[in-house]
Amino acid sequence: MDKSLLCCFILVCLLKLNSNAQANVDKTIAQSILTNKNFDSVQVTGIKLLSGFSAGNSYNEVWIRDFNTFIKGSLKAHPKEEVKNMLLMFFKIQGEDGNIVDGVVEEKKANVNYNYRHSELLPGWAAHKNTVETDQESSLIQAIRKYIDVTGDASILNEQVGGKLVIQRLEDALNYIMKDRWSAKYGLVTGATTIDWGDVQPETGWGVAINQKTKWAIDIYDNAMFAIAVKDFLSFKPRSYQTAKNWNVVATNLKANVRKYLWQSKTNKYLPHIYLDGGPFTKDFKEEDILYTGGSICAILAGFNTKKEVIEINRQIVAAAAKEKYATIGITVYPPYPKEQYPNMAPYVYQNGGDWTWFGGRMIEGLLKYNLVTEAYNDLTPMTDRVIANKGFFEWYDVQTGAPKGSGNFRGEAGVLYDAIRLLKEWAVSHK
Repeated sequence: MDKSLLCCFILVCLLKLNSNAQANVDKTIAQSILTNKNFDSVQVTGIKLLSGFSAGNSYNEVWIRDFNTFIKGSLKAHPKEEVKNMLLMFFKIQGEDGNIVDGVVEEKKANVNYNYRHSELLPGWAAHKNTVETDQESSLIQAIRKYIDVTGDASILNEQVGGKLVIQRLEDALNYIMKDRWSAKYGLVTGATTIDWGDVQPETGWGVAINQKTKWAIDIYDNAMFAIAVKDFLSFKPRSYQTAKNWNVVATNLKANVRKYLWQSKTNKYLPHIYLDGGPFTKDFKEEDILYTGGSICAILAGFNTKKEVIEINRQIVAAAAKEKYATIGITVYPPYPKEQYPNMAPYVYQNGGDWTWFGGRMIEGLLKYNLVTEAYNDLTPMTDRVIANKGFFEWYDVQTGAPKGSGNFRGEAGVLYDAIRLLKEWAVSHK
């Protein structure tokens, strides 16, 4: 046989062997997914919990950043009209400049120290906005995309709210970010300094509102969420609707600037912050050493990274979690900020090193986009096992003691886990 033909024959045989071996691996993991009883239990109890819309036991409000992550589960638990009406509430109390509130709440339950707003279009309700964040607008747009994807009901875009179509109000929300929360120098979204995706500033006091201590910055979470929102807007925008600007160009430039300014190729991680006028931390503090997990996961979902980079990001998060006895990939940041640098939130508390399935669970979708199924399964099982062990869904967990913390019946966790398990099961059915 000719040498070149022999080489081709050997190559074909090797490829076939590798393909068969991979098929066997896929079948094995598919079987593990489909026979995982904890997955079944978490989905069943999760859907029961999603009969409500508030974020959890500790919250009277319906938060859009939470609702966005459990809306698909809500559509299993409610008629689509109920979910649609809940989404429309956020447009009825939208700011004149296009901004979207964090949460809406019945006025009689509006008893937190928020600066509430009201609208004639939404009688009997109040709303608040944590102004340090820049994810409310993006969250609502993403939720609309999910609503349309699940129900096929694009009529929501043509609903009239205060003389404006919802599709116009959605673009107003995008434009608000580019006008009010935008750095022309970097071509990126801005916000107050917080921990990763969090909503509390470093300095003591009422940390959720912009104040004289605020240090404006750029981070990966806000920009990833905005990128996803722009992509979602373009996916459901009616062909007949004429946009105010070319959002495809915005999306392209945003990704390029994220890669240019935030992605650190030498360490394969994202820079925590770019400060626009000085940061809040001492000069000797090396903030760049901190791994931002939630923002990194959202960056993967936004399509900012290659498969090789995704593998490395996941490896780093898994390695960080392994350093704490009870941590999963939901650990917010690692290492946490020292108390002297972040006096408003102690290390290992809440968003400063607490463990949030609400974000960790989103990694499953990101990994599946790159067919990293083994990694997805291994990342997810500790989180679902924890729900079973604690007999419920909780806001966050102490990585040093394993104790559940924050709100009970936390719907963000239930929604994210429901989606993650559903995606894994869909993959498993096609590979069993």
